[in-house]
Amino acid sequence: MRETIHIIGGGMAGSEAAWQAAQAGVPVVLHEMRPEVGTFAHRSGSFAEMVCSNSFRSDDDERNAVGLLHWEMGAANGLIMETARAHRLPAGGALAVDRDPFAEAVTARLKAHPLISVEYGEITELPREGHWIVATGPLTSGALAQSIRAETGAESLAFFDAIAPIVYAESIDMSVAWRQSRYDKGETEEERTAYINCPMTKPQYEAFIDALLAADKTEFHEGETAGYFDGCLPIEVMAERGRETLRHGPMKPVGLTNAHKPEEKAYAVVQLRRDNQLGTLYNIVGFQTKMKYGAQAAVFKMIPGLENASFARLGGIHRNTFINSPRLLDNQMRLRSRPNIRFAGQVTGVEGYVESAAMGLLAGRMAAAEIRGEILPPPPPETATGALITHITGGAEAKTFQPMNVNFGLFPPIDAKGGRKGRKDRYKAYTDRAKDAFTQWLAAQ
Repeated sequence: MRETIHIIGGGMAGSEAAWQAAQAGVPVVLHEMRPEVGTFAHRSGSFAEMVCSNSFRSDDDERNAVGLLHWEMGAANGLIMETARAHRLPAGGALAVDRDPFAEAVTARLKAHPLISVEYGEITELPREGHWIVATGPLTSGALAQSIRAETGAESLAFFDAIAPIVYAESIDMSVAWRQSRYDKGETEEERTAYINCPMTKPQYEAFIDALLAADKTEFHEGETAGYFDGCLPIEVMAERGRETLRHGPMKPVGLTNAHKPEEKAYAVVQLRRDNQLGTLYNIVGFQTKMKYGAQAAVFKMIPGLENASFARLGGIHRNTFINSPRLLDNQMRLRSRPNIRFAGQVTGVEGYVESAAMGLLAGRMAAAEIRGEILPPPPPETATGALITHITGGAEAKTFQPMNVNFGLFPPIDAKGGRKGRKDRYKAYTDRAKDAFTQWLAAQ
């Protein structure tokens, strides 16, 4: 009887790990506690459910690190990337998807695979025997988190993550708002008009900041500290860092022209991005929040064009747990104290849907290779996938380890022969080098 890989968690990482292992010819049991045991953020029992944004971020594989990661996952026949592209929504240069059909399609593909079986129910302890991948994500159940803490001998690290609200499109006042992607980015008219923009004058912006700072916020339990991930800061935290911070962040007005008043330059702009294929739902870009529900509705209705907005979902804040991977994991993503267990996804300290799925891809392939009696070396650090695994398994300082998105700062520097390269040329050099290295890594398997 062939050995089996057991995967705990059917999120982005667990789904991709299951697919990769099964495609390598190894039987997989995917364990998912939902819908029997829910979380505050999930709404369904589907695999790869998107609980925050519906965007996989930039799809530019020539000058952007996350776009490069898209390319590498596509080259490795990744299920998440293939399904994302099949359910793509217009979003300028970003890869945004219709979240429910996307998750349903991932679920259907996994359940239809002859080597993948699904078992529903909560796993409460780290297993002692067999090949396991823990891909439980930032919302790891309390019982399993306690088992992980008991095994590692240290408290799990944690930070707080926030969810942006979603608005019904029909409730947006389009006599005030207009459709346009920043800098008219996109190859088609649909892509160039993928965002809805709400303009603010300086007095409107100042009043909004005042209300934002004064609004009732979610309080943390005694002993908790809000170590936010900088890539997903609540807007209140950004505003507390300076009144102009939001104008230079998610509310920046650059690259946009008000279709109703082209001669007027907005002082700030709130953007909304389509959240489903029907175009009936839009999420407020970058507006993760820890405001209480009543305060959210009042403050967000101060935004011009959203005065009569109806919300399909208000924002929220939750605790994300992750392990100290540089101290706990080897370069095969195995727990040093229990090498029959691998970790993958956000629980390892990578941040983002794509990064989580990429670590699932690696864990699935590495576990399958081990069952075949082989060792699959990590991708070269010059690649996006390799830069991430290098970071979490030893490249980062264990004492100060924090969640990290993929970025070119994780890559070995480019040798700029013949003088300094401009930023765009340097990023293109990074991606060219990475694609060559990743292609060779795949060919060697």
